[in-house]
Amino acid sequence: MKQPKSLDNSAPYASDASLEWPDRRGNLKDYALFEGVTWRRILAFCVDFVILSLTCTVLIIIIVFSFGLFSALWALTPFIPVAYHSCMIGGSQSATCGMQVMGIKIRSSDGAKPSLLQAFVMTSLFYLSLTSLTPMVLIIALFNDRGRCLHDILSGTTVVLTNPDL
Repeated sequence: MKQPKSLDNSAPYASDASLEWPDRRGNLKDYALFEGVTWRRILAFCVDFVILSLTCTVLIIIIVFSFGLFSALWALTPFIPVAYHSCMIGGSQSATCGMQVMGIKIRSSDGAKPSLLQAFVMTSLFYLSLTSLTPMVLIIALFNDRGRCLHDILSGTTVVLTNPDL
């Protein structure tokens, strides 16, 4: 006698370790993973911007109170955002602090966590597009059913919800 399939409705993406994607080419069929991703990305960037601004402010205070002894640290300022995003996205959570607050994370097209190199490429493409196409960074995401931006497409990543059941 054939046993019925399990009616366990728990999502296969409930755990990072057991993240299963329906199609190895990255063509996700569960659109619940992308519900409201675009506006969450915008708010996550705002949170990250505040964190990066505070970090740069602390750096400026260190330089000022050292009477310029640490003024060479000023040269590190452009690398802080790239290092922050690359290390956080390439890390164990696959998300920056802002993304974690907003309940989203980055995955490569095959469903795996992005490598540090892939996170660096995505971050570099993001900042290049941000500096050259400032307001148009999200244009593709607004017309894309999965909320992917140009830097996501070029780096082979996608943004998904951490818990689409909520």
